[in-house]
Amino acid sequence: MIRNALTHPKRLPLIAPSILSADFANMEAECRGVLETADGAGRADLLHLDVMDGHFVPNLTMGPDMCRALRRVLPGVFLDVHLMVTDPGLFVGPFVDAGADHLTFHAEPFAAGNGAWRTEEVVRLAERIREQGISAGLAINPPTAMDGVLELIEAGRFEMVLVMSVNPGRSGQSFIENTLAKTRLISEVLEPTQRLEMDGGIGEGNAGAVAEAGCDVLVASSAIFGRARSERGGVIRRLRGA
Repeated sequence: MIRNALTHPKRLPLIAPSILSADFANMEAECRGVLETADGAGRADLLHLDVMDGHFVPNLTMGPDMCRALRRVLPGVFLDVHLMVTDPGLFVGPFVDAGADHLTFHAEPFAAGNGAWRTEEVVRLAERIREQGISAGLAINPPTAMDGVLELIEAGRFEMVLVMSVNPGRSGQSFIENTLAKTRLISEVLEPTQRLEMDGGIGEGNAGAVAEAGCDVLVASSAIFGRARSERGGVIRRLRGA
């Protein structure tokens, strides 16, 4: 078993490059470059896989085969899989079999209307993920109201909560500043072993504000993979130090 980088981190904050902005034709080299640098502070802690189904969000990205390939060539990496899909239950088995270490699914497909949530379904899915031997996370989008969200988080006892700081669907979007208010609220109810992740538009200019708002897992996509390979370790080091 790979040490769970979320519940037992070696250091905080954790830096999680999202491979959505990596060169898919050279994925192994791209990932090795951010994981195996000689500069410890410039080394990524895990890889973030953004999975989109073309329905929940208007884009179609990677599936279990990408996860399986990364597990094969990088057996020691922690794979943080973010399911941006309408029916996350369909994806649990395939990604567990492919070697995922963590699965985060979105709250929005479980909205019952009027600020209510289908809480029992959310809890059952989180329990099902844990029964597979991996950790579970819950994600919320920028427009999602906080009514009932804290109760939903508490009911599921998630190992991680992910706040999207862009509208999900593609990389390279601008950071939505008011999402930091959500992270501040959520950070107040989490235990020390629970992580708070932010994803979308994070770079050297705003990483400090993100960390100050309570986030201890920073997902960066184009901010890392949009730079030359020789510069990426420095970017990661500055994101961590911000």
